[in-house]
Amino acid sequence: MMTKYRYHILMHVIIFVWGFTGILGKLIDLSPEVIVWYRVIIASFGLLFLLPIFKVSFRLQRPKDIWKLILVGVITSLHWVTFYKAIDLSTASLGILCLSTTTLHVTWLEPLIMKRKFSWIEFLLGLIVIYGIYFVSSDFSANEYEALAYGLTAAFLAALFSVSNAKLAKTIPSPQITFYEMLTGIAFLTVIMYTSGQLTWESVSMTQSDFWWLLFLGIVCTSLAFVLMIDVVKRLGAFTVSLSINLEPVYTILLAIVLLQEYKVLGPNFYVGSLLIILVVIANSVIKAKYSQKVR
Repeated sequence: MMTKYRYHILMHVIIFVWGFTGILGKLIDLSPEVIVWYRVIIASFGLLFLLPIFKVSFRLQRPKDIWKLILVGVITSLHWVTFYKAIDLSTASLGILCLSTTTLHVTWLEPLIMKRKFSWIEFLLGLIVIYGIYFVSSDFSANEYEALAYGLTAAFLAALFSVSNAKLAKTIPSPQITFYEMLTGIAFLTVIMYTSGQLTWESVSMTQSDFWWLLFLGIVCTSLAFVLMIDVVKRLGAFTVSLSINLEPVYTILLAIVLLQEYKVLGPNFYVGSLLIILVVIANSVIKAKYSQKVR
């Protein structure tokens, strides 16, 4: 019984772990830039060990692809920084909820980048998501509006690098993509932190708990989770995985309620709007799955 469903169980463990990344933005007492800087450094070292185990070469078949990987690597780093900035200014629940709107941006980015046909159904669902965001933010303070802006920017950047990676994955192995994007993140964030005066001992020094949480974020949540999910996708299929990933906001909000006591600062409007957004995102995945079956 357990053997039959082991990949389903593994998939949900990975999604649960990804749901924990938002919580870490509150548990780690460092600036968003420093958190992401450590994340890409640790993830890069993790992939140095994991790629040979999974028999993936470090050498690119087409050296000219490096410039595309560098560009997407910068976008990925900016996505993580804006995501953790939203959490830093508000709550983990708000940060991950904003990330749920990534699907909305994919709707119009895929036709541009992947040359896919525009979907009016996805566009209408996107409008409902916008209403959900409006409902959630109806009783926000000025600080929370700033967090909302960062969160929605993070969602747009997430859609941009996801669609770009999907195109790159047609010619480059996914682990290679991640490895070179992590290396780009190290270089990019080091320059940003140096020019902004954040590359100081005071800024990057951490507590013992920060150290262990960062190891968990870089190795378990990033490099290990990514490599394992590649195997899960091969076994279960992309649609099963993409549908299940929509549970990530649910896991994060539940974790935030239990671990961070965020129910004390979030009003009823937040939960009503959250439920609306999550239902729309799941409905979008169900519609895509049914459409794919009809095409086949």
